[in-house]
Amino acid sequence: QVQVVESGGGLVQPGGSLRLSCKASGSIISINFMGWYRQAPGKERELVATLPSSGSTKYADSVKGRFTISRDNAKTTVYLQMNSLKPEDTAVYYCNANIKTMMTVGTYWGQGTQVTVSS
Repeated sequence: QVQVVESGGGLVQPGGSLRLSCKASGSIISINFMGWYRQAPGKERELVATLPSSGSTKYADSVKGRFTISRDNAKTTVYLQMNSLKPEDTAVYYCNANIKTMMTVGTYWGQGTQVTVSS
């Protein structure tokens, strides 16, 4: 059993910062990559940032220079530091992880955490 759990969302004023966390737990052998997606009301889910176990990070153009994705040393927790937030960043943010267990390799999603940027 694998769980992916996000935390850290909330309400912030434009120009403010938030830090999201996502922890993967369970019968994990290895994690190939972790990342963040978001979905605003009435829009499709979109990539925000991904971080492979090795290799380069990838960011959506709309967040480059403002958001930073990182992982802890154990590589089971991924963070999204969001600075200079804008109202258009308002969305539910989902963590995504590609995880190898004893039985399979699969992509797991968290339940989502709401980020609201408003004055």
